[in-house]
Amino acid sequence: MVTGAAGFIGFHIARRLLGEGRDVVGLDNLNAYYDPKLKQARLEILRADPRFTFVQADLADRAGVAELFARHRFAEVVHLAAQAGVRYSIEQPDAYVDANLQGFGNLLEGCRRNQCRHLLYASSSSVYGANAKVPFSVGDMTDHPLSFYAATKKANEMMAYSYSHLYRLPVTGLRFFTIYGSWGRPDMAIFLFTKAIIEGRPIKLFNHGRMRRDFTHIEDASRIVLRLIDHVPPAGPAGAAPARIYNIGNQHPEELLDVVALLEKQLGRSAVKDMLPMQPGDVPQTFADVSDLLRDTGLKPGVSIADGIAEFVAWYRGYYRI
Repeated sequence: MVTGAAGFIGFHIARRLLGEGRDVVGLDNLNAYYDPKLKQARLEILRADPRFTFVQADLADRAGVAELFARHRFAEVVHLAAQAGVRYSIEQPDAYVDANLQGFGNLLEGCRRNQCRHLLYASSSSVYGANAKVPFSVGDMTDHPLSFYAATKKANEMMAYSYSHLYRLPVTGLRFFTIYGSWGRPDMAIFLFTKAIIEGRPIKLFNHGRMRRDFTHIEDASRIVLRLIDHVPPAGPAGAAPARIYNIGNQHPEELLDVVALLEKQLGRSAVKDMLPMQPGDVPQTFADVSDLLRDTGLKPGVSIADGIAEFVAWYRGYYRI
């Protein structure tokens, strides 16, 4: 099962799994956090494969989730459904309690009661919060989240570990670092900037543009997740839980103004820049240490920011017929 299958990362993971000849049950509640038409367009592509089954459901529905697991007894679950967005979590925290906490609890119960072989779940680079040490390593302290979204993702990691310890459920947490690329989310920076530049509207650059992000292309992220599905964590020494966490990042932070310059080049027009102060819940820099990932899988991201932006702009022009 892939949860959030109509979402950005979930769509790409489901499509790769189908390409490998696997049967995939995709779950999504198709909420209106952003344009549902984009979600439906992704689903149309997935539904063209007879191995794909779509279930519209909400993970916060305890009885519905239990029934779904009992019916399918999933061997592997890739959990990517969540209420996303740092700023939205400040405005609508209840949505994060329902989706990211209650929904994840229901998913864990489904996995442990039906002997799931491996649960992979989405965490976020935002768990590093106020951590001043860079690059961010999986062993670093993550006890100072700067947004409620980050707090729910940290809670997910703790919930998953407890289930892994108590019930020997193999779990792998995926700390994603600013994923971007074709079919991306309209609320994320590269999508927002592209749309604004094309329409001649100002782009908002917080902290006066002095931001660095470890932009990670969706092709790299999805390739790594596919490898990790069959990389089931073993129990550690002295009965330690079969649980792992990996950074999914490019290991190369980019200056935000440099990213804007690449977009300007691809779009053939200049951006109107609105320089603003730092906003609540944000951090000035993200930078992934992926040495654990490289050691355990032999994989590391390889799509450059220039190639990734060219790919995204080409998709954007095609999808929106520009």
